[in-house]
Amino acid sequence: MQKGLSLSITPTAAAELGRQAAFGATPGLMYLDLLEDTCAEGWLHIRLQPGHHNGVPVARADGVTLYAKPEQFAFLQGSVLNYYGDLSGGGFLISPPEGSECCACGAGFRSLTAEGEKKNT
Repeated sequence: MQKGLSLSITPTAAAELGRQAAFGATPGLMYLDLLEDTCAEGWLHIRLQPGHHNGVPVARADGVTLYAKPEQFAFLQGSVLNYYGDLSGGGFLISPPEGSECCACGAGFRSLTAEGEKKNT
């Protein structure tokens, strides 16, 4: 795991990651990817897949290791990955680090500039 990287995984997220990893035939291995939006507004949305996909370990919780691309470490620093579930389904949520705003869906975020304006990338 990368030294100094502080991506946190809640217990509910770790349980669901473990379930999905086992279902995907890669017990204990999950990969997190940040996808850029197509509207050029700077949003990044999470995509989770079973396996490590040649990523580098970024977090570990309850027997699950989460991998990601090294070039995405800066965006993950200080984030928290959570999972919610109810009768209508469930999904992963990401709480972004300071200096970012969360998307209304909860599965995405974007960085803000020092003036609090949206940063377009």
